[in-house]
Amino acid sequence: MPGPTADGSEHSAANRAAFDRRGLRQGGHGAHGGHGGQGGLGGQRGQRGQRGQGRSGNPGPPDTTVKILGRVWSAPLVVGPLCAPARPGGELAVVRAASTAQLTAVVGAFAERTFGELASATDVPPWLRTYAFRDRDMGRQLAARAEEAGFGAVVIALGSRDDVGLRKVAAPANLTRQGPLSDVRALLDAHADWADVTALRAATTLPLLVAGVRTPSDALRAVDSGADGIVVTSLDALPAIAETVAGRCPVLLSGGVRSGADIVTSVASGADAVFAGRPVLDGLRAGGRAGVAEALDGLVRELAEAMTFTGTATVADIGPGVVRTGPRTAGTTQPAAARPLRKAELHASVSDPVLDTMTFLNEITSRYPEAISFAPGRPYDGFFDTEQIFTHLRRYLNHLEEQGCSPQQVRTAMYQYGPTAGQIREIIADSLRADENIDVPAESIVVTVGAQEAMLLVLRALITGPDDVLLVSSPCYVGITGAARLLDIAVTPVEEQEDGISCADLEAAIRNERARGRRPRAFYVVPDHSNPSGTTMGPQARAELLQLAARHGILILEDSPYRLVSPGPPLPTLKSQDRAHSVVHLGSFSKTVFPGARVGFVVADQPVVDDSGHTGLLADELAKIKSMVTVNTSSLSQAAVAGTLLAAGGRVSELNAAASAYYGDAMRATLRELGRHLPLERREALGVRWNEPTGGFFLTLRVPFRADNAALIRSAQDFGVIWTPMSYFHPGGGGLHGIRLSTSYLTPAQIGEGIARLVRFIEAESARTA
Repeated sequence: MPGPTADGSEHSAANRAAFDRRGLRQGGHGAHGGHGGQGGLGGQRGQRGQRGQGRSGNPGPPDTTVKILGRVWSAPLVVGPLCAPARPGGELAVVRAASTAQLTAVVGAFAERTFGELASATDVPPWLRTYAFRDRDMGRQLAARAEEAGFGAVVIALGSRDDVGLRKVAAPANLTRQGPLSDVRALLDAHADWADVTALRAATTLPLLVAGVRTPSDALRAVDSGADGIVVTSLDALPAIAETVAGRCPVLLSGGVRSGADIVTSVASGADAVFAGRPVLDGLRAGGRAGVAEALDGLVRELAEAMTFTGTATVADIGPGVVRTGPRTAGTTQPAAARPLRKAELHASVSDPVLDTMTFLNEITSRYPEAISFAPGRPYDGFFDTEQIFTHLRRYLNHLEEQGCSPQQVRTAMYQYGPTAGQIREIIADSLRADENIDVPAESIVVTVGAQEAMLLVLRALITGPDDVLLVSSPCYVGITGAARLLDIAVTPVEEQEDGISCADLEAAIRNERARGRRPRAFYVVPDHSNPSGTTMGPQARAELLQLAARHGILILEDSPYRLVSPGPPLPTLKSQDRAHSVVHLGSFSKTVFPGARVGFVVADQPVVDDSGHTGLLADELAKIKSMVTVNTSSLSQAAVAGTLLAAGGRVSELNAAASAYYGDAMRATLRELGRHLPLERREALGVRWNEPTGGFFLTLRVPFRADNAALIRSAQDFGVIWTPMSYFHPGGGGLHGIRLSTSYLTPAQIGEGIARLVRFIEAESARTA
């Protein structure tokens, strides 16, 4: 919604060109009408039912009314926005004319009349068009004043402040700051982004509309950020965005609407309503309130005529079939190679919010650099020495020479691609025997680019079609659900109990999936100090899980990256107790060696029989898939990891003794500080509780308020502390009152100050929502 009206020049011109390529089909006799270059909008999706294709033979005039955000309008039209008056008394004239027409008007944040005065002049609550203010309190106060005055919604646009059409304002009536403003952009951030959307969502209970939506992924992110409606800037992008939103909220079009036929075209393309800016501005300049009334009456009349022409009795009947695409005019055809890609034409996973979670956390961290962050789950930098990398590499090269490799063979091992399944499998197998009591042949191991590739390979091999299901312990590491989304794999979450996964719940989920005609193939779990909850499965639960897997013929995907960087002796891995080849073990050296190596592995010793009766290993099939993905894992990275393992005699646990002690101290310090600042009586009164992991990087708190993105913004902005919402990790929904804390990357001093800030935030947020 750039510009002083809803018609920013760039989007308005583009939409006009798009309208010019379209025309309306005449209803009733199959003839093609001659209304090329016209367009329009519609009512609230979900309340209008299935979009029609146009129909004829309906008695009486068409019904142009729609229902948007719970209110009935005389037509799918939003009046404005006018960010500054085009003539004296202009704002009041537009609001009153819109009220007479039974339409909503949009009032700008820099209005020269008070919100109360404007709201009292109409029977249809106006909407506020606001911005990303440098002074956060100013934005919150404007939203609060609009809500108090009885406004119906708030609109904020993504994008640059340079898109704001007005500059000088004589006397904004609703800002604390009084007097003329020579350039209102001085009050605004250079760019309005998703953090501003989240902050505004937290500041008001009014319906929130996000404008400047250009792609389906923008639309999904807006909805997931709490938007109650979205405003699209491009008619060409509208169909894909409307299809993606799929009725979750109203979709409106901004820019280029000039006639009733434009409205019909917009509705047929997926809009629920359109902004009428330019016709209103022209009417205001020509005749004040009477001019605006005439412009609105004309648009509604033309809408009715266009609906009659297309044979549509109600706005709900307007569907894609009423629009035809006309030929391009000479000189406008672009070569196919020049046509930009549309995100809607890409795989749906790129628009999935789960792929945006880390991006959002990075935005928050960069926006509030002074905040203490309990979000990153990475190893502490203090244990890394750059010179060690060269020592590890030399140790591996010596090992190759000790094994009898010639100088040429050593060069080949370092400089060439190497075996797809990896060239350090024997060293990894020795380490697993020494440290984890996992006794498997080296041939059952595939060395991967981190554990993430291991997940992709395993899922691609096991899941054969839409009826195959992956079960996951929930809350769940986003890497496995993200991988499943990339591969179009159905995920069924099994909710953890306070002490971890319940085998009874898992068995019930397996039976339920089979009753639905689907095949549960595998169950993903982190048995030790899981990410994100921090829970650890007990010995009995491990034994029961292995028995259940064998009984039901499913595989367990065991992922335990934190067990060897935790204090004390770990419980036996599931794989070390696996006698039925039910466990696929996913491993990573990111926490135990260093994450920059990007070396992981998968132990897949399950027998695989082909049609000829030949038996191989699942690892062989995974290597085939890997050959078409990453070809091989970096030889240099493998060498650095192998040298580290050789230096430690394969015992990663001994290599990480100091790190394990440090992480254990960090966890205990965090728990101690929580207990000091929130003693039992106080936390019971607040309704706060947390678990007490004995190792790993994570613990979870349950709080009495919604721990969502909006709360995270307030926490970072007002209290200087960052955490991760647990809702990120619940693929089936949930975790709305959960907070994940990561303790691995902070110093003791940072933990002490960070917990103090966190507790102040929890107490303030609890009081705010009480």
